[in-house]
Amino acid sequence: MEGFGMPKLIISGRGGSGKSTLVTLIAHTLKEQKKRVLVVDSDESNIGLSGILGIEPAEKTLMDYLGGKPLVMKKLRSMIRDGETEPELFREKFDLESLSQEFVRWVGSLGLMQIGKIDHAMEGCACPMGAVTRDFLNHVRLEEDQWVLVDTEAGVEHFGRGIVEGADAVVMVVDPSSDAVLLAEKAAKLTHEADKRFGVILNKIDEETEPILTELLTSEGNEIKGVLPYSPAIAKMNLKGESLGAYAVKNEVDEIIRELMKC
Repeated sequence: MEGFGMPKLIISGRGGSGKSTLVTLIAHTLKEQKKRVLVVDSDESNIGLSGILGIEPAEKTLMDYLGGKPLVMKKLRSMIRDGETEPELFREKFDLESLSQEFVRWVGSLGLMQIGKIDHAMEGCACPMGAVTRDFLNHVRLEEDQWVLVDTEAGVEHFGRGIVEGADAVVMVVDPSSDAVLLAEKAAKLTHEADKRFGVILNKIDEETEPILTELLTSEGNEIKGVLPYSPAIAKMNLKGESLGAYAVKNEVDEIIRELMKC
């Protein structure tokens, strides 16, 4: 597999696998390496990413900035009625520097943007948020030493919403469970159908589970891009909702980034 370069990465996995943890560890490490990193929270139900990332969300989500869910849905329906098979909410390309502080909060070279959240009962499906994420990724333009990391909802629904279309690669987080292995196999197939690159990160691993997972995944042709051991320190910080640094697993995260960038 070719290196992912300076990519827009989709981070996927089953619920509890450690998607947000991996996003946070990679983001902080890239920041230390003088990269500019935008973390995109595309999980409409996740309320903990900002805490472990250590960045308060901006005043608005991107959905709010675009007028709110009802208006976005109205625009999408109108575009479809007008014959647009792939409706675009953004008409021009843009770069990270041009993003409004109304919906992006930067702390140095690390930024957080929330696509939207389910805030009320009977609010309806989150499909418009998927359309916003897809269109954002299709239009954001990255320069050298810039990354976009997308923390998705659990499972593979984002594939159906077409979010992967605007990304360069998908990284699947696999923890020691049969469900995670089966989901990785499904995600690999969907990623290849979308003609995108795919890699696996093992998380919460010990010396007994690593060889089992490695055999199961590589037998299906999946490339393992890194391994994160189970870390009591990270588990404790996650439990308390504290900001994570990469220090507890710094060497492992450095190696993951090297693998993602390797040509």
